[in-house]
Amino acid sequence: MIPRNVQITLVLLFLLVLVSGVYIVHLRRGTQDNLRAAAEGQAVAPPETGKREPVRLTIAYDDDGVFRTRQLNGVLPGEPEARARAVLQILIGQYVSRPSPHPLAPASAVKTVFLVNDKLAVLDLNEQFVDGHRSGVMVEDFTVLSLIDTLASNFPHLEQVKFLVDGKERETLAGHADLKTIYSTAAVHKLVEQLQ
Repeated sequence: MIPRNVQITLVLLFLLVLVSGVYIVHLRRGTQDNLRAAAEGQAVAPPETGKREPVRLTIAYDDDGVFRTRQLNGVLPGEPEARARAVLQILIGQYVSRPSPHPLAPASAVKTVFLVNDKLAVLDLNEQFVDGHRSGVMVEDFTVLSLIDTLASNFPHLEQVKFLVDGKERETLAGHADLKTIYSTAAVHKLVEQLQ
C-alpha cells in the first residue's frame, strides 16, 4: 500500500501536469491566431519575378501639403497589368512604412489593375485600403492623386483612371474623395505639378 502523503503528492503532480498541458494548448492557439492575424494584416508585396527597373513615384507629403517625385528601383514583371500593380505596391510600401509622409493602413493594397485599350486603368483596391484610410478632404485627395500620377508617370499612354474596391464601385474613399469618377491623368498631373 502506498502511503497517504505519496498519494496526495502524485495526485497534485497529475493535476499540475494536466493544468500545464491545457495552458500550453491555450498559448499555442493564441500564438497561431496572432500569427495568422499578422500575416493577414501585412501589405501584399510586389512579385519578385522580373527585372529591376527604375520606378517614378509621386509621393504625397501631408505635413507640407505637397507632392514630390522620387525614383526608386523595383522588380517589375513584364506583363503590363502585373507591372502596373507592382508599381503601385512600391508606392504603397512608401506609405505603410513608418515614419510615413502620408500614412496608409498596414494592409493597404491594390488587388488588381485592369488596362482597357491601353488608355484606361481600373484600379481595384482592397477593402483594408479604404476601411483603414484616414478621413479628410486633403488626405483622401492626396491618396487618389498620388496613385493616379504614379501610374501615369510609369505608363505615359494612360489617359484615364477609375477606382473599384473589392471589385465594386464605391462612392468615396473615406467620405470625401470621389471614387466613382473616371479621372483624367493629364488633369491630375497638372494639379500635382501645382502642388510641388
